[in-house]
This record gives sequence, C-alpha cells and structure tokens, in this order.
Amino acid sequence: MNDVTGGAVLGAAETAAPKPALLMLVGLAAIGPMAQSILIPSLPGLQHVFDTDYATVQLVLTLSLVSVALAQLVYGPVSDRFGRRPALLGGGALFLVGSTAAMLAPSIGFLIGSRVLQAAGGCAGIVLASAILRDVYRREEVAGRLAYVTMGMVMAPMIAPTIGGFLEVWVGWWSSFALVALIGGAILVAALVTFRETNRLLQPTTNPLTTMRTFGALLRVPDFRGYAATSAFSLAVFFGFLAGAPYVVIEVMGVAPSTYGLYFIVISAAFMAGNFLAGRYSRRVGIDRMIWLGTSLSLVSGAAMFALSLAGQAGIAVLFGATAVMAFGNGFAMPNASAGAVSVRPQAAGTAAGLNGFLQMTMAAGASFLVGTLIRDSALPLTAVMLAGAWLAFLAHAYGVWHRRRATVVA
Repeated sequence: MNDVTGGAVLGAAETAAPKPALLMLVGLAAIGPMAQSILIPSLPGLQHVFDTDYATVQLVLTLSLVSVALAQLVYGPVSDRFGRRPALLGGGALFLVGSTAAMLAPSIGFLIGSRVLQAAGGCAGIVLASAILRDVYRREEVAGRLAYVTMGMVMAPMIAPTIGGFLEVWVGWWSSFALVALIGGAILVAALVTFRETNRLLQPTTNPLTTMRTFGALLRVPDFRGYAATSAFSLAVFFGFLAGAPYVVIEVMGVAPSTYGLYFIVISAAFMAGNFLAGRYSRRVGIDRMIWLGTSLSLVSGAAMFALSLAGQAGIAVLFGATAVMAFGNGFAMPNASAGAVSVRPQAAGTAAGLNGFLQMTMAAGASFLVGTLIRDSALPLTAVMLAGAWLAFLAHAYGVWHRRRATVVA
C-alpha cells in the first residue's frame, strides 16, 4: 500500500468495512457547526443580557473554536486506536451536556464555559465523518462524497443564523441551545442504533508520544501541508465573516437580526451549489483542478470586496454578494482539500482528519479573534481578513502543486 499518496489499492480490511448512510454522516458533521453559528444573531444582544462588552461576548465564539481545534487532536487518534463508534458516541453525549448547560447559563462566564463543552462534543462528527469515508471508499471517491458531507457541515452554520435570528426575536437567545440539543439528541440516537464500526485497521497503541510522532510525520509530508493549509485558510474566510458581519450589519448598518439571518440564504445557496458541483465533478476533473478553480474564484471576489470597502462602497449587497461568490468557490476547494489531506496516509486517516480539523479551527479562531479585535465602525477590517484568508489558501495550494510537480520531475 502506498501510504504517501493513498492512491494504491486498499487492503481487504478497508474494503470490507460497512458503508454507513451518507445522510447520517451529514447530520453528524453538521450539528457542531450549526451550534457554533445559530447564536450569532444574538451576540450583540448578549451584551445587554449579561451587562458586558462585545469583546467579552465574542469569546463565546472564539473560545468555542479553540475548543473544537484542540478536541479534534483527540478524536482522530482515539478513533484510530479504539474505533470510530465509541469516539462518535462519546462526543455526542458531551455535546448534549454542553448544550443543556448553555441553555441555562446564569452568566456570560458560565455561557462561555458551556459553549466550550458543547463545541468539544460537537466536533466529533466533523473529524470522524471524513475518517469514516476514508475507511470505506478509495481516495478518488472520497472527495465526491465528502463534498456532500462538507455541504451539510458548512450549510448548517450558514442556515442556522436565519433560524437563530427569528428565535432571538420570537423567544430569546436560550432557545437556540434548546433546538440544537433536540436535533443533536435525535442524531445521537440514530447513530447509536444504526452505525457500525468502520475502522478495520485499529492501531495497536495510542499514547501522547505516539500521537505526536504521527502528527509530526504527517506535517513532514508536503502534500498534507498543502492540502491542510488550503482547507484551513478557506475556512478562515468563512469564520472571519461570521465573527464580524453581525456587528457590521446589525450594529453599524442598523439591520434587524432576523433580516440579517435572511441574507444568509444567499450565501447558503452559493455554498450548496459549489459543493453540489464538487460532488458531481471532482472525480472527473481531479481534486487539484477543483481546488484551483475554487481558490481563484474566492481570491478574485475577496479582492473586489476589499477594494469596494476601501472606497467606502461596501454596503450590505456588496458584503453578502461577494461573500456568496467566495462561498461558491470554497464549495469547490474545501471538500477536495480535505479529501487530499486525509488520503495522505490511509492507515492514519483519523489522525490526519483530526490534525486537518485542528488546523482549520485554529485558523478559524484566529480570524474570528482578529476581526473581533479590529472591527469598529466599518466593514474594512472584516473584508481585509477575508481577503487575507483567500490569498493564503491560494498560495497554500500553489505550494502543494509545485512540490508535487517538482517531485515528479526529480523522480
């Protein structure tokens, strides 16, 4: 087996693994991101609910992203050693505990802590969905199916603000946690009843030292670095928008939370279209070409949005329109980059997925923190961070392609 490219024939153990329902994997990957963003329209109002400032409220998002990043480093190796099923069910249980605690939070500090627990549990599906797909499909088939999982994973947080905006107006901020707890519980029961173990290559030992060595081995592979960095910076674009757009649109532009949520439909549709096309054509076109298309489109749109913002012309139509184009491009790039990252070493697909997810969430948290720190009374800091993410994603893929071509010439 070729453990560098993942392109060789898989072993019998891999091909014998049972194939889970794709819809269940979509739900498992989507619930965590949905919980991350459904509260976003309520963030400005939480300043008044808990009598605090926006920078403190922003920690509800930023620290939960840090929690996701760190937890993914655990789920991947644990699932390689003990199996995907116990890691998945344990994460689901933790998600329910965190969601219930957040719903009852009496203070901003308690809410932040509860969100950290919720995020740590909800990210299990994000890591394990890609690893599960790599367990049961070949590398060329993973990208297409992962596109549909990624569509759910990113569609959920794009649609969730629309739901959260109306819940904020009609019921209150706490109802968002009640809803995700209900949905998460239903998905957990479905997984408990229907999901069968897919990891037929359980690793003999898992300890911190072994895990760190595996992380180091993956990071020494240029293919992994290129694909992982591309997906991480692409996600940073989206979370930069999530962190800054509510304040710009609701506080600066004076738009109602429910209206802000409705605008997200445009971005949701664009990302869904990009993922749908990636699911249909990635195998035929090739993952590298799909990533080129996606990162180029995102970069051009981000540059145009930043230029208009610099000229003082970044109104709500420009902000959401340009972000929708970037979302369409990321729909091409993200599932293909993630598929490339987890296929570098098939026998460590869970660890690769966890490290890839850690890098994604680290960049997302960094973008979120940067926007929350810089933003004042215009969209300029927001558009600058989004453009930087798009540019770095493009460069990361260029690095990976250059190294592969160089290696081919040398060989």
